[in-house]
Amino acid sequence: MTKRFSYVTGLFAMVLMLAIAARARSNSGPPLTRVSGPSPFANCNVPLGMGEIVYVNGEVEPWVATNPQNSENLIGVWQQDRFQIIGSHGQLTGVSHDGGQTWTKTFAHFSRCAGGNAKNGGNYERSTDPWVTFSPNGTANQIALAVDLSDALEAILASRSPDGGDRWSQPKVLLADTDPNVFDDKPSITADSNDSRYVYAVWDRVDANFTPNVGPTWFARSTNGGNSWEPAQSIYDPGPDAQTIANQIVSMPNGDLINFFALQTNQSNPTLAATMLAVIHSHDKGISWSSPVIINTLQSVGITDVKTGELVRTGDIIPDIAVDARNGTLYVVWQDARFSGDLRDGIALSESKDEGSTWSAPVQVNQVPAVQAFTASVDVASDGTIGINYYDFRKDNSDPNVLLTNYWQITSSKGDGFWHEVPLGGSFDMRTAPFDPLLGYFLGDYEGLAHTDNSFVPFFVKTNSGKPKNPTDVFVALFGEEEGDTTTNGHVEVNANPLPLVQRLKARRLRRQLR
Repeated sequence: MTKRFSYVTGLFAMVLMLAIAARARSNSGPPLTRVSGPSPFANCNVPLGMGEIVYVNGEVEPWVATNPQNSENLIGVWQQDRFQIIGSHGQLTGVSHDGGQTWTKTFAHFSRCAGGNAKNGGNYERSTDPWVTFSPNGTANQIALAVDLSDALEAILASRSPDGGDRWSQPKVLLADTDPNVFDDKPSITADSNDSRYVYAVWDRVDANFTPNVGPTWFARSTNGGNSWEPAQSIYDPGPDAQTIANQIVSMPNGDLINFFALQTNQSNPTLAATMLAVIHSHDKGISWSSPVIINTLQSVGITDVKTGELVRTGDIIPDIAVDARNGTLYVVWQDARFSGDLRDGIALSESKDEGSTWSAPVQVNQVPAVQAFTASVDVASDGTIGINYYDFRKDNSDPNVLLTNYWQITSSKGDGFWHEVPLGGSFDMRTAPFDPLLGYFLGDYEGLAHTDNSFVPFFVKTNSGKPKNPTDVFVALFGEEEGDTTTNGHVEVNANPLPLVQRLKARRLRRQLR
């Protein structure tokens, strides 16, 4: 009896230690792989604004896509060497053929530093707003806004890769502008998920030649996989003193298109100004578009370091959208302060089960509502699991010389408001990030999130705390089979006591032992 008791006690202790070790691994999150490295553009010189700084080795604003023909093939894009005012030396491209374990770097010729010139169409001082997409046949396309600071030149450029991102075509000019009163912004690119011939690009175009300004949505389409593009055109005009921003197309399972955007109205009147989330719908591959459906208001108050009052530039007017490829359910996330009485931004989620015609009331999903949360991304895995990523300050301290920031992923496998949360890396100091003199510390207006099979692929920026010569890097999180915390009532509940699990294992092993 004593021997049996000692055996069981030892077994219990061993299982307890294993459970605690597993819990420790869970709290640390999945392993991260650093995708970016030393800048290939470090010695490139282009005109600077007065007093402007370029953050060499400063990477921001990543996006990522996975190859539907081969889930091991990932392509990520980001701004390399961020300038303070606008853009970067060039868009860098990371390519993985082993599920994110290793990466090679290349780039499309979207700027002079990245090999652009007058002959190949990339003769621009800077590029910004990277985005990448895969067609069903495995062809990749990426897009960028190319700009000059020294004159009024700018263009929306696209490039195509037939080999999983290893080689890129010379830039295709979707639209070029020379008018100093016209400004294109926030392009995105989406491959049709049902037909590899079609690729869609969309952006906002603000025209200050009108008083007040106008800012319609512009659209371009390729019908041959990105080899060439039809002339760009306006597809939605919100009228005077209004504009769209953050346009993003999703391809529905039934072949329809949804364009999602933030709609800003009464911009010249602070009392009446408002921002709303909206969608327009196309049943004919982008030839015609519906009137907008308003999802809800966007009530962001912006992000600050509450200790110093310094600003942090985030995705406050850059929401994100994803579609469940099984049934067409749409999910949108955005920064919103309504849940705290406009005291602080949290992350709002709304969904539509009827192709965007009606939307659910927004719910707050960031798991520590008492702190600011920002720059949300959303995706839906092949099995319908919803993934949402965001930053917050829950681990910050009282030291005004640091702003400790963390990146998180929450998932819900049933869409019932029960969320499973994991950290993506440890805390880092936001104050090491590139600094926008008007808008604050900057990691990107958006971050990337995709999936391979049923596993999410977060693709994001964090700082290298206290290293101004290498302020930021792009990372990918590689998930295993089991990661994260237990949840209840829609919010994380840290299960610090693993005893129930141990008791179940102990009972099961005892039953085996006593047979």
